[in-house]
This record gives sequence, C-alpha cells and structure tokens, in this order.
Amino acid sequence: MSENLLSKIRALSDQMGVSVTGLPEKIDIRPGALSLAPPFIREKGWRSPLLVADSHTFAAAGERLEALLEEGGTAALVTLVLPNEQGDVIADEASVVQVLLALQGNKSDVVVVAGSGTLTDIARYAAYTAGLPFVSVPTAPSVDGFTSSGAPLIIRGNKLTIRVVGPAAIFADTNILKAAPAPMIAAGFGDMLGKYTALFDWKFGRITAEEPYSPEIAGLTESALLACVSHVKEIGERTEEGIRILTEALMESGLAIQLFGQSHPASAAEHHLSHYWEMEYIRTGRRQLLHGAKVGVACAEISALYHEIAARPEIRNDAKWDQIRKEIDRVPGPDEIRALLHAVHGPSTIEELGVSGDLLRRSLEEAHVIRPNRHTLLRARNEGGLNLQ
Repeated sequence: MSENLLSKIRALSDQMGVSVTGLPEKIDIRPGALSLAPPFIREKGWRSPLLVADSHTFAAAGERLEALLEEGGTAALVTLVLPNEQGDVIADEASVVQVLLALQGNKSDVVVVAGSGTLTDIARYAAYTAGLPFVSVPTAPSVDGFTSSGAPLIIRGNKLTIRVVGPAAIFADTNILKAAPAPMIAAGFGDMLGKYTALFDWKFGRITAEEPYSPEIAGLTESALLACVSHVKEIGERTEEGIRILTEALMESGLAIQLFGQSHPASAAEHHLSHYWEMEYIRTGRRQLLHGAKVGVACAEISALYHEIAARPEIRNDAKWDQIRKEIDRVPGPDEIRALLHAVHGPSTIEELGVSGDLLRRSLEEAHVIRPNRHTLLRARNEGGLNLQ
C-alpha cells in the first residue's frame, strides 16, 4: 500500500505536468518495517549513521534499531536529544546544535531518526545543514510532517518553517505505532481534521487573492482526510487497520505539500492558532501541548468562527460571497469536529486542551500575522476585508 502511495504521487505529478523533487525513495508502512531500515542503509553504502532519538523513542524503537544495525556490521553513534527546562524536547537552536555537533564529531554519512514530529524536524534540519541524507523511523502517527521538506523550528521563540529536504526513506512499523501513547495517536487524527479548515482557506485564498491552487492536490488531501474520518472508530481503538490508514493519510498529506511546493494543502488558520499557542507557551515557560491536539481543537474553533461569519447578515451578497458561503457549508460545524476528536480520545475543547479563553481570544485576533503571505478568512476578518468586491 505504501508503494502504491508513492506511485499515486508520481502519477499525479505526471498528470499535472509538474516535476516533484525530494520524494522518498521508499515508504514502508507495515508490521516489522523497522527491521527493513538497516538493510536499506547498508545497500546505500552508508557506514557511519548518527541515530537521533530521545529517551522515550530510543526505548520504543531506537534501541532495537541500533542493535539491528550493529548485527549487520554497522556501528551507529546514538545522540539522545535533551529536553529543555520544562522537560520538553523541542525543535529549537539548542537541539539542532546538539545534533550538528554529534554529526561533526562522528563524521557521519547519514542521519537516522527514531521519533515523531519534533525529532524528525530536528534531524531533518541538521542533516540538511550538514549536506547529508536522513532516514525516518516514526514512533507515533502524530503529525503529517514525516514526508515533508519543511522543518518547523523555534528560533528565539518564533516559529519558522525552513525549506530543507525530505527523507531518503521512511520505515513506519505499525507494531510500534500501535503502541504509541494514545494522546499521540489522537494528535495525528487531530492534525488530519485540520485539513477541513485548511482546504477551505486554500479555496478562500484562490477566490479572494488569486493564490495558486490545484484541485488535483486538494482532492488528494481531502481523500486522505475522509479516509481517517470514515475509520475513526478503528483509529480510536488503535486497530492495525486504523493505525495503517491514519499513518498513510498523514504521509499522503505531507506528500501533497511536496507536490504543491507549499503548505497550502494542509495548513492554514487552524495551524496559525496552534503556532501562536506554541510560541506563547514557550514564552511563558509552560510545558508544550501536542501539535496535532492543538490543531484539532483549533480546527473546531476556526470552524465555529467561519460558520458565524457566513451567517452574518451585514456581509454583502454577491457572487464571490455566495461561493465562499457554499465552501464554508462544506466544513463540518464545531460540534461535529469535537465529536470526532472525542471519538479518538483526544481533547476536543480549549478547556480539555488547557488553553485559556484569553489566549484563544488573542490568537483569533493576532495569529494571522504568523503567515502574513497567506490569505485566510481569519486574516480577512481581522484586517477588515470581509466586504469583498
């Protein structure tokens, strides 16, 4: 199925007449996929891998990966990324420098990361900076960034996404992914639910600001989203089928970004709220919340706002707004989104997530400035652009 995923992306690329670079050579999603990573590394001729993990992901996958590499005659240097003062491993300057120093000291020729989103971002950027390939062994289906060529980093407290390179290969072992903490699985589902509002905002940008748009890529993301929604029960129960579907959907969402060359297919106002909350928590020295958990709750809040905007009688009725309202009608209401989040045992409200009403209010007023080049409905609402001509 994972090979079919890459074939689908390549076929769509050919159909659209665009070239896509940075696709993984291999994506393997199945039980026991971890054991396929060491042979791949040896086949590529890499002899000095740096294995990046943290204390939790090393226990989940890194230790076994190190042993398998050693059994095949490849000795890996292990670096465990250290948490910050709050106990969180975050993708900031300190973490990146830690990995870069390990790379320099080991004279590594490949970076292998055993971990989920944050560790992948750290390893991805460090590998890119050192001019090395990297291989991903996910430990939780928690984000859609595994296939991405963007590395979201926290630099001096601000969230920046830096374009780098995608992984050479991904080995997603569903035995490991099923055993991931339940909140991380719920977070992956929340990241996928965020595509409801992201896809709307993408169309809004096309309608109101002539932003580049691809119906084929939007359809690719939407099909991945709907696959998760239609299998919400299996995902919530962490069945083999449910975890495979969620993992493939997350990979497909990331590949859609690769194909389009920008994050429009997967990220808009709901992600801007999530980034705003993340930066606030770092600024105030609080423990971080899972990215996908924030995105899922933010999606419900953005849905509520957008449906409220669509119902306002004072907004002019013209052809453009008629089209926008029809697109908003396609976005599930906040109650439906919260019910889906509840079904996978994730937080569904800001209270359950731990975000205050004041922080929500401020983010709804200010988060659009995080991506000032994106024409979302949130930005139009905050900058007085609702009476569109």
